[in-house]
Amino acid sequence: MKITLNDTEIFASTGGREFDPSGKTLMFIHGSGQSHLGFMLQHRFFANRGWQCVTPDMPGHGLSSGKAFKTVEEMADWYASFMQAVGIKKSSIIGHSMGGLIALELASRYSDLVSKAVFISTALAISVNDTLIDMAANDESKAIAAMMDWAHGSTGHKHQHTVPGTSHMIYGSRVMASNASGSLHAGLSACKAYTNGPIAAADITCPTLTIICGQDKMTPRKTGLALHSALGGEMLEIPQSGHMSITEQPIEVNKALQAFF
Repeated sequence: MKITLNDTEIFASTGGREFDPSGKTLMFIHGSGQSHLGFMLQHRFFANRGWQCVTPDMPGHGLSSGKAFKTVEEMADWYASFMQAVGIKKSSIIGHSMGGLIALELASRYSDLVSKAVFISTALAISVNDTLIDMAANDESKAIAAMMDWAHGSTGHKHQHTVPGTSHMIYGSRVMASNASGSLHAGLSACKAYTNGPIAAADITCPTLTIICGQDKMTPRKTGLALHSALGGEMLEIPQSGHMSITEQPIEVNKALQAFF
């Protein structure tokens, strides 16, 4: 699906199905350096089980044109505008990594648009190393390689996962490399600058699910537990997964989402 929003052409995956905004809707929110392709194994799963799924590429990411936003707050405002533009009156939202920070802002500031919220491999605040931010600005391919190594748990590195025949490292690297130049740096910088997580979490009233991963090095287990403590709601841990749980352990993630929705 393609739309024009704020004079920018935006692509949104619908999981290969026609999208009806009046149905029960799931909106997936991607993280820094990612696109709709990161959620491919989720939105296709649910789109073929009666859900109306939509996974928009933010400006500067995937198949969307434009420049990447510089703050998490801007990103949340953009998702609210996207929902209104395509006719979504209310949706469950699923955010991964930086997408979880966006989901915090979206669910707290636009509560009328959000029915349930899921936070996967994320935190109240995401600390990003200055060296990685500089690397993203000056040697993006090196930053991507470092992130792919850091983002996967031991099972992902050994290809011992629930998607046989795929390499998360190569797939993830190609997804990140397909984004507009500068988008990764903008996303990482936005994560580091975001400090409103505790306030946003306190304002969220809809049902929530926090999914944490035992081998997550980017948003470690303790930060996921702190997020869950702030939100309340339900929680699930996937002990064998690294940060990229949505591709590394998709069956486990999908089962958790299915039970919650």
